[in-house]
Amino acid sequence: MKVSSRGEYALRALLSLAQQNGAVLPISAIAEKTLVPFSYLEQIMLQLKNLGYVKSRRGVKGGYALRQSPSEINIGDVIRRLEGPLAPMNCASVTAYEQCPLEAECMLKPLWTLVRDTVSFVLDQTTLDDLVKRNLKGIEGVKELVKES
Repeated sequence: MKVSSRGEYALRALLSLAQQNGAVLPISAIAEKTLVPFSYLEQIMLQLKNLGYVKSRRGVKGGYALRQSPSEINIGDVIRRLEGPLAPMNCASVTAYEQCPLEAECMLKPLWTLVRDTVSFVLDQTTLDDLVKRNLKGIEGVKELVKES
């Protein structure tokens, strides 16, 4: 799994909006705060709007706001919808599985599956609100996940 600049910038924009407590923020302010080029951010905000994460308001006092509470926006969901599957290799993907001719004897697949499960676990346990509050709680569960494997 690799997060593209689009995914990183989208998360930055969502975080900026999460800090506004529901207030509308002009796209120029989001661009300035996140250091994302304005024209690129316009594309990203349209995608976030189409995915249902943000709503827009036109006019002088227009801009963007979150459509849901930051505690309801799951980072795993955002990343999957923006970037696709979380698995590092297609043979370990749940949603984009592709069979490999070496799979029956493959000694790497358990590793790729553990990486997928660990990344998924951490991202799925994290909300936008957790990031705003700097409350990352995923590590204890990861230790349990590794023990189970």
